[in-house]
Amino acid sequence: MTLATARTQKNRFLRTNLVVGVVLVSLIFLMAIIGFFWTPFDPDQLAIGTRLSGPGENGHVLGSDSGGRDVLSLLMVGARTSVFVASISSLLALGFGTLFGGIAAVRTGVVDEMVMRGADILYAFPAVIFAVVLAATLGSGVSTAVIAIVVIFTPTTARLVRGVSLQIMSRDWVLAARAYGRSKARIYVRQVLPNMSAILIVQWALLFAVAILVEAALAYLGIGVQPPTPSWGRMLRDAQEFLSIQPLLAVWPGLCIVITVLGVNLIGDGLRDVLDPRLDETVRQ
Repeated sequence: MTLATARTQKNRFLRTNLVVGVVLVSLIFLMAIIGFFWTPFDPDQLAIGTRLSGPGENGHVLGSDSGGRDVLSLLMVGARTSVFVASISSLLALGFGTLFGGIAAVRTGVVDEMVMRGADILYAFPAVIFAVVLAATLGSGVSTAVIAIVVIFTPTTARLVRGVSLQIMSRDWVLAARAYGRSKARIYVRQVLPNMSAILIVQWALLFAVAILVEAALAYLGIGVQPPTPSWGRMLRDAQEFLSIQPLLAVWPGLCIVITVLGVNLIGDGLRDVLDPRLDETVRQ
């Protein structure tokens, strides 16, 4: 196989990953956006007479839950909740992690040790226990889920950013910039951060995907989003009592979670390979 053929096949594969990922995530985002303005039924309206309807019964495309609420409407409003929580928490975790990781890389010595040891302590603390303590202190809700996710994932991002930053700052062109008298902070902002763009994009995709799972898990445990706000995790929790009667109640929210996580991961992997300058080197091998 020639180099040109190998590169063409790899580029085609990368484009396929990106397209599939964008399509999957776009469907979820479109469902969330439409849910702001329109839903087939009122997601808060109970209809005991049509409870546990199957798909297509009583006008419910995907059926109804134990309270007679339309499942499709709940999924659309639940998408708003999951996308909002995952977007805010992943961006905050990425921002704080980049900030603290950059400070540790630039300010070596005592500052580096303090930041990293603090990150190690937070990283070692069990995530579920922290979320439970946070919910007991602040109360359950969207803000609690966001804070829990940010605190859980900031240390891992900080450690990643510090390690990559130190690796980049040890290169010859950075040492040359230091020889010209430029400060470490200036070099970090203008040179190091742009060279970490591919890694940060992949890290954001990972954080977003995991945030979807964590938000659903917290809602399932009852310490995340609270009723009457719909959530995919709460839908899974409510569906477990009726699995023998209407198992599809658990399939729909679970499928939404899988589609979102898969789509975001495909986008992250595709963008990483497209932006990674070492891609051509890998193809040559």
